Amino acid sequence: MAKATIKSGTGAVITVEGTESEVSSILAAYERHSVVDQAKKAIARTRTARKTDKKREGASDLIIELKEAGFFEKPKALGEIARALEEKGYLYPVTSLSGVALGLVKRRQLRRKKHEGKWVYGK
Repeated sequence: MAKATIKSGTGAVITVEGTESEVSSILAAYERHSVVDQAKKAIARTRTARKTDKKREGASDLIIELKEAGFFEKPKALGEIARALEEKGYLYPVTSLSGVALGLVKRRQLRRKKHEGKWVYGK
């Protein structure tokens, strides 16, 4: 009669007794389950890592970066903001930026005032 002892990942000790073929089939099933369980955990880790790695920057994040870099030392119009973002490789139409800039004003991260009939944004 064959005998095998298995220590599981949780710390449980399993003793299997039986014929050689019975013990080997039980061990093979346990190992298959163990490999599948490890693969599922690895997949879950990579999915979680992808979600955290791919945080995409939105227009408001990019405008805040411009502010932190000193871009708004002098008040800027939306066209100037769009050109500055374009220089960094981000293409945003002025019509899209108007809502974003207004949202930043409402959150008090930018200020705006009317200058010669146009809204300009600054610190």
